[in-house]
Amino acid sequence: MLPERLRAIVGEGGVVADPAGLQAYRGDSVHRADGGILCVARPAGTEQVADVVRACRAAGVPIVPRGGGTGFAGGSLPMPGQSVVMVSLERMRRIRSLDPVGDVIVVDAGCVLHEVRQAAAAAGRVLGLDHGGAGSSSIGGNVATNAGGNNVVRYGMARDQVLGFEAVLADGSVLGPPAVLRKSNAGYDLRHLLTGSEGTLALITAVALKLRPGPVATVTAMFGVASPDAAVQTFTLAREILGEAVSAFELMSRPALELHFAHCATAREPLPAPTPWLVLLECESTSRFMDLDAAVEALFESATARGLVLSGVLASSIAQRRSMWALREGIAVAMGEARHYIVRTDTAVPIASVPEFLRRVHDELPRRVVGCRPVAFGHVGDGNIHLNVLPPEQMPDAAFRARGAELSSLVDDIALSLDGTVSAEHGIGQEKRAALERMRSVRELALMRSIKRVFDPDGILNPGKVLSMNPGRDGET
Repeated sequence: MLPERLRAIVGEGGVVADPAGLQAYRGDSVHRADGGILCVARPAGTEQVADVVRACRAAGVPIVPRGGGTGFAGGSLPMPGQSVVMVSLERMRRIRSLDPVGDVIVVDAGCVLHEVRQAAAAAGRVLGLDHGGAGSSSIGGNVATNAGGNNVVRYGMARDQVLGFEAVLADGSVLGPPAVLRKSNAGYDLRHLLTGSEGTLALITAVALKLRPGPVATVTAMFGVASPDAAVQTFTLAREILGEAVSAFELMSRPALELHFAHCATAREPLPAPTPWLVLLECESTSRFMDLDAAVEALFESATARGLVLSGVLASSIAQRRSMWALREGIAVAMGEARHYIVRTDTAVPIASVPEFLRRVHDELPRRVVGCRPVAFGHVGDGNIHLNVLPPEQMPDAAFRARGAELSSLVDDIALSLDGTVSAEHGIGQEKRAALERMRSVRELALMRSIKRVFDPDGILNPGKVLSMNPGRDGET
């Protein structure tokens, strides 16, 4: 049997097949798969990954790669009706090298994002990728889904951090070692093809990532504003005054804050009086010659004089900075731990269209389901607003769940009508394949399917994710 063959490859402790052990691998942040996992293989090195892939291919058993299990789109879970081997690289957590001259770190794909950020910080460097799941999500998963996060406005998404890959292809051959050059025109650049491919083209086993000088000064501030229009105008002003020092610009609606306050008894209003919207601004400087405090104070004064900002506060300590970020991250935690069904979306629109997007969703959603409560928060600096929808106060959970797809589709329609996307940073997985077909042309989808067939002719790598190889059907080839 295949599990026994895999044990011979990765060792007795490298295969999980008992029902109790499999429970830890059956869910992500939103979804759950109660069946479909034949076993979990946990290789300890790249050659073991290659041998596992060869064994699964020979047996005709599909492979589902799994990182930290923090995804939102079901990309690391089996599709209904499948029987798969899940491959987890959690034992591959070695930091292979760190070059402080070239500013490159090479790490195993199983390394947790927070571990890599700590290693970079110890060398006086920063990895330009950070988000709420940093403590549990893996580098491989972050790169495979092209993760975003809080600092995209300054550093870009996961794709912008990647210099090179080591990866195992569907036939068990290995691409690598990871390229560490910042400048090379050596033909097609496969790193950009594998980034965001969600394990459908190859299993990423190691990544070379860009590092940057660590900030010598950080200023965090919270501003109260009356509207998203004022928030976007404040962001524009911040870029004019602070330039590329702006590393985060987050927006939180009053309903989002109230949800967090109800969930966390220790949370407190950050400003003297509540405002309809809060902006969280963070700026960084890598030069000791820039007076960052004075620059942010100049921004506050200018934005207040123009009537954009109602009130504000600058963090005066690390503890105060952390409390500001706890407000922002606490909204996502409250959403994730809610006891009732919530419609979750991952939209992004051009930054200038953020106010129009929010106006339309707040206007149109309650018309569709009377009493439903749109809750908006997210990254204004890159246009990625997470628009979630809470049920009406007295509506039964099952009844609201039945309307979930309708409301989600409505939010998607509004984002797409503004030249946006419905998958800004959480990937396509199995949940958003139909949405992908709305965003991409027939020709683009055909090219994607052709690429998939070249990399994975037998259809064993994460089948059913991102693309349906047979349009209109749920299965793969």
